[in-house]
Amino acid sequence: MHHHAYLWTGPKPRFDQDALRRPPHPDPPPPDARPELLRRYREAAAAFRAAELPPLETAYWLLKPESLVQGTWDAAGGAAAWLRDRLAEFAPRFAAGAQREPARLAAHVTTAAARLATGGDVSLGFYLERPAFLSLALVTCSPHRVRRTLTCPLPS
Repeated sequence: MHHHAYLWTGPKPRFDQDALRRPPHPDPPPPDARPELLRRYREAAAAFRAAELPPLETAYWLLKPESLVQGTWDAAGGAAAWLRDRLAEFAPRFAAGAQREPARLAAHVTTAAARLATGGDVSLGFYLERPAFLSLALVTCSPHRVRRTLTCPLPS
């Protein structure tokens, strides 16, 4: 088991594009379906995998290109340290002052380490100034606890 880190920041309206954050249905249309339906399904599947946007379900980060992986750790502590460092980096830009409180940030890191150690995922989101949005995710891999059919995005 290991953990991959993902980070996305961008305009809130871009984050709100749910169609690009949702994977296509696992069952494609039948081969004899209307050509338009087959084309739309292929386009949706390609758009989801290529979009840098955070998926609606954290585990689906594993379907994204390996270039989006910000770091990989065998131990939960290393992944939690990455999270701690990203929170420290972005906290000055958090739109809500209460989210910048050191005790709250430390609690995120402690909870993340515990969750990762048991094979869970961590996903945090924060509104930033402008309005922008920050998404931080840590995904446990090989195998994923819930989505066991998802493969690791990095070559073995």
